[in-house]
Amino acid sequence: MVRPEPVSRRDRPAKPPLSRAGILDAAVAIVENEGADKLTMRRLATALDTGPASLYVYVKNTTELNALLIDRYLIDLDLSWDDSELPRARLHRVLDDYTHLLTRQPGLAQAALVTWPNGVHYLDLLDLLLRLLHYLELDTTTAARAVDLLLQHATASAAERAAHSSDNAQELSDLQSTLDAADPDRHPTLARAGSAVFVSGSREERNAWSIDVLIDGALKHATRRRPTERRSHSE
Repeated sequence: MVRPEPVSRRDRPAKPPLSRAGILDAAVAIVENEGADKLTMRRLATALDTGPASLYVYVKNTTELNALLIDRYLIDLDLSWDDSELPRARLHRVLDDYTHLLTRQPGLAQAALVTWPNGVHYLDLLDLLLRLLHYLELDTTTAARAVDLLLQHATASAAERAAHSSDNAQELSDLQSTLDAADPDRHPTLARAGSAVFVSGSREERNAWSIDVLIDGALKHATRRRPTERRSHSE
């Protein structure tokens, strides 16, 4: 019996060399085609026809991969500002855009809750937010903390929206039913308020309200600090 001749692996097209950019391209493809929850170092290595150990030369762990990936997605944000738009309105728009961007990928929104993006596009976002808050006359320290709070709110909103878009998600009517069940004797204040105050208004209205509350709170805090700072400098 004639033994079949082995097929040489040299006949395969040469594999492109690994690079961080190539790894991110493959990661984006997995997220777009399979969902962010399917993105693992092992799945990524399979897509790149290599072993997971080879990837750790370019990306040290899944956390760094998510940080780099979120930054890659931020390239789609409009981060320009030419002063023709009022700074508060521009803040609302960029935060809404950021929320919608993350909402499109539920797994990515969840990762963003515990991961700082890593890359130049994230720095572009921070720079714009700081600049807008400076135009509202916030000092740098208060503005930086306000940026942190605003992004936390936007990221949490994105994760919540993404979660509620799934087939097994709770409906707003579930919350309303829970609130309507409040015992007037045990929860008198809640029962008097009624469930409508917790669920009324569109998602956009409630989100805009939240952003304004955070900005106004930062502005009031900065205003309260200024007299104390002036006294300390004069002493």
